[in-house]
Amino acid sequence: MVSTCFTTAVFEAFFWGFVGAAALIVGAIVAYAGAAPSKKFVAVIMALGTGLLIGSVAFELIDDAVRTASVGEVGLFPLIGAAVFTAGNWWLVRPGRNSGEESSSALAIVFGSVLDGIPESFVLGLTVLQGGVSVALLIGILLSNFPEGMSSSSGLRIAGWPRARVTKMWLLVVLVSAISAGVGYAVLDPTHGNVVAFAQAFAAGALLTMLANTLLPEAFEVEGLYTGWLVAIGFALSISLSAL
Repeated sequence: MVSTCFTTAVFEAFFWGFVGAAALIVGAIVAYAGAAPSKKFVAVIMALGTGLLIGSVAFELIDDAVRTASVGEVGLFPLIGAAVFTAGNWWLVRPGRNSGEESSSALAIVFGSVLDGIPESFVLGLTVLQGGVSVALLIGILLSNFPEGMSSSSGLRIAGWPRARVTKMWLLVVLVSAISAGVGYAVLDPTHGNVVAFAQAFAAGALLTMLANTLLPEAFEVEGLYTGWLVAIGFALSISLSAL
């Protein structure tokens, strides 16, 4: 009986991890539906998504992390996350690669989604262990993953990637995120908060680096001075979600 309940709960965590990450595929579908989205539309979504993601870092990741681990320890792991993202991003855009600028930038966002999504889904699975999925975290993941999936898929479409290839790529990311949520439920003990805090802080560092390197520069290139206003709107929305 206990084993059955445990299996059911792990599946529940897997399900919510899949739902949260599935917004990446929805974004890709929008990017490939009909005519390619205009650069202005993508820039607006990028700017709003940046605000949402900054709010997610502040209110869901770092805020929770410093409740269970020391500030000094939490402060180290964003640097590790940033370093891993920077190394991976360098590999994607290093001299000698044949990928075009649009493709490299889009793949950088995909890489950031993986680095952020796995620990984030891990933590989402932990919320199921603590009594039920966090609605605020789930909505924040959904609203942040959609612009990530759409903006990066738009870049890949412009670079000539076929729809089937992009969909398979995002499906793999979604499955990895869902598995991470299930693993988060199965192996994390809420009484040992340091592991959770370090996963959250790592995700925060990777996410902030991705925002600075990819979303914000591209949004500002199109929207200019309006970029900051749109980021602030997304951040304000994130504040509201954190109150749920």
